[in-house]
This record gives sequence, C-alpha cells and structure tokens, in this order.
Amino acid sequence: MSDILTHIDAGVMTITFNRLDKKNSITSTMYAAMADAVAQAAADASVRVVLFQGHESIFSAGNDIGDFLNQPPSTPESPVFRFLRGIATFEKPLLAAVAGPAVGIGTTMLFHCDLVYAGDNAAFSMPFVNLGLCPEAASSLLAPRMFGYHRAAEALLMGDPFFAEAAQEVGLVNRVVPPTEVNGYAQAQARKLAGKPLSSLIETKRLMKGGYQQEVLAKMDEEGKSFGRMLREPAAKEAFGAFMEKRKPDFSKL
Repeated sequence: MSDILTHIDAGVMTITFNRLDKKNSITSTMYAAMADAVAQAAADASVRVVLFQGHESIFSAGNDIGDFLNQPPSTPESPVFRFLRGIATFEKPLLAAVAGPAVGIGTTMLFHCDLVYAGDNAAFSMPFVNLGLCPEAASSLLAPRMFGYHRAAEALLMGDPFFAEAAQEVGLVNRVVPPTEVNGYAQAQARKLAGKPLSSLIETKRLMKGGYQQEVLAKMDEEGKSFGRMLREPAAKEAFGAFMEKRKPDFSKL
C-alpha cells in the first residue's frame, strides 16, 4: 500500500500520511506523490478543498533521515521544493488535521494551510538549528509574522516542542479536539467549505494572501539555498552522524 493515500469525495481531496511504522516520516517519493496530488487538485474543477491528515497518534516525524541523506534536495525541481511551492501557491482552501507529533516540515507546512485542527495530543516542533540547519518552507518569515518575533525565536532557535493549546494561542491552530476526533472534525469542516461557492473561496483567499505570496516564494528560495549549503557543513554532518549513531551531538568545536 502507498505511503501517501489520496481520496476524493464530495469535493474534498484527502491526502493521508500512511507510513505509520516509520512515524509517517517523509521520503522523496512521498514528497513527489504529494506534489502531484496538489497539482491535480489545483487543476481539477471537481476538487474544491484539500485536507492533509495523519494518524491519531502521529501526524509526521518530518523527513526520513536516511532517505534525506541519500537523496538530498539539490535543485528547485526536487520533490520537496515542488511540494512546498505547490502548497504555497494553492488557490483553493487547504486544511490540515494534526494529532501527535508534527516535526520539522510536519509543522512548517501548516503555515501554508488556511485552517488547522489539532488533537489535544499534538506536539509541534521545528528543530532545524539542532540539526545544524536553518528553517524551511518560508517559516523564518511566516513564524515571526504569526507568532510574534520572540515566540518565533523560541520555537526556531530552541527547537523545543510546543503543544496544541500554545499553537492555538499563537494562531497556528484553529481548534483543539480529542485526537480520535480530529480527522473527522476536519473532514466535516472541509465538506462545509466544499459546499460554498468556489469562486468566492478562491477570491477571498487571494485577497488575504496574494499581497505577500511573492515574498513567501522568495523566502523559500533563500532558505533553500542556505539549507543546501548548511547540509554540507560540519554542524549538520555531526548532527546527522549523531542521530544515525544514536548519540548526543557534540557542537563544542563548531
């Protein structure tokens, strides 16, 4: 069975992380599947809303480290960058249902969603600094804009998890529900949106987000260049080596 499931019903395309044995960690193949699904949804007039979801115990552990190290994104057409551009420019409503851990891109992709619903067990984290890297998905722009600078600095510089109530307080999450209910609740909200005039949904979203879309894409490009450079530097090599060897990284000489 595929690690990414897509299903269309009642105008809603549901994209499901389906790699539970690997904590829904994302491979290059999975990014390609999601990028293709988002492109399909954008072009298909019968799809009015897209919803991302995981399992009630975990949304996504972020990048699959082994796959990531074997196939690091190297060009703008790499699957991860196609996926990020796809969600950043998606004109129709984009929703997410998040339960359990949402690590790295599991959190940063949410900045591009219009509505996010979380289980009360959700734990969000952006631990890029801890891996010798920098933020991605325009999160260095969007987190300060949403959270305020100091809260964004805590999330991005410390890299510690923050939980559902805190995420709701800073505006990343719309509503917190029990984890067994979050996918169903988000699905019901998606269907409500799918019943509204699509032209009105698209124009309202454009008016809200269109003014800074180019700024977001430019920041994604800037982050991507820094990310690629830092991935080859000693701090990242030490961080990933320590991860693979199951030891604490030593940055004392870096």
